[in-house]
Amino acid sequence: MDLMEKYETDGYAIFRDVLDPALVAEADGHVRWLQERYPGRSGEDLSTELVAKDPFWVRLVSDDRLLDIAERFIGPDIALFASHYIAKPPYTGKAVLWHQDGAFWPLDPMQVVTLWVSVDHSTPENGCLRVIPGTHREELHAVREHEGEDAVFNVESDVTVDESRAVDMVLRPGDVEVHHPGIMHGSNANASPNRRCGLTIRYIPTSTRITAEPQPFPSALLLRGEPGVNTYQSKPRYLEGEHYPFSDSAAWS
Repeated sequence: MDLMEKYETDGYAIFRDVLDPALVAEADGHVRWLQERYPGRSGEDLSTELVAKDPFWVRLVSDDRLLDIAERFIGPDIALFASHYIAKPPYTGKAVLWHQDGAFWPLDPMQVVTLWVSVDHSTPENGCLRVIPGTHREELHAVREHEGEDAVFNVESDVTVDESRAVDMVLRPGDVEVHHPGIMHGSNANASPNRRCGLTIRYIPTSTRITAEPQPFPSALLLRGEPGVNTYQSKPRYLEGEHYPFSDSAAWS
């Protein structure tokens, strides 16, 4: 079964060794820089409203290796909808409860693909992503508030999940897991001495409308092809001393 067949059948696929070690190291440095710049945010809350003002973040989600993967799923006209680092700290990193992404997103139609870029080694011990294969063929379920353990997002799908079917997404730095907006997924808390960091990138075809107000959406960026139905944020210019320094920052000045 090739990766596209895997995605169609199971709702996810894993692409190995997509990003080179140098870029992964810059992403690691970026996470640490963000945590110093925004000390009131946890490593699990580095998200959408920060993206369009951050040249390295935009450079990362614009990487042709990632866009080429996205194009296989959504076609040549590609925009960013949202992006979010989830850096679970050692021992205290929180769980992400079982959910379907599409139940939360203001998109019409729900044509979107998530690329989950592994910055660290991602293992069962440090709270790797887990998916329930085939659940992308189910309807989008309602969500409910969660009243138990503290979690990254205290909401979950309002269904009973058969966790015996869960598959752990064991990833190396630079690997990319791709998943459907309807697949049931989550992750356990990090009980290990090692951080677990991944970057979620939500790519949409430019024919998918972002329906949230105000417009343009805070992280809406045209990345490849024709603009389609949305309005977009302008790409940021790199300013030394203001932004995270990275290897090709001159191209963003």
